Amino acid sequence: MDGEKYEGRKKPGRTPKAEPSIHRHVFRLTDRENAKLLSLFEASGIDNKAKFIIARLFEKELRTIRIDKGTVDFYMRLTNFYGQFRSIGVNYNQLVKLLYRHFSEKKAAAYLYKLEKQTAEMASLCQKIIQLIQDFEEKFQKK
Repeated sequence: MDGEKYEGRKKPGRTPKAEPSIHRHVFRLTDRENAKLLSLFEASGIDNKAKFIIARLFEKELRTIRIDKGTVDFYMRLTNFYGQFRSIGVNYNQLVKLLYRHFSEKKAAAYLYKLEKQTAEMASLCQKIIQLIQDFEEKFQKK
């Protein structure tokens, strides 16, 4: 009955690797060598120490990832600000619909004129922010 259960289907379980890693090598390091190895490993950003050592042995290209906390903080704040800016746009659309729904056209136009002035101020503020971002990228990210 169990044989019938798997007829026409593949066997369950993990598929075997094409080239399994079966050879094991052990080596010992001094404290200084171990500290250097660990610092290189952490700087590489690779999550597996064995893969890191193999890459170093066979001279594969390793990329070092350095995370700048200031840059991360800047982008997090910028993302938060962008979210707020989008919510203002949503509120803007809702406000325009409400103005035309509940007020006369003349009164709605007067309120829209005031809203337009505020929008122009926001647009100039947005241009200043874009300029600051470009300055930041030129100074700090091109290193």
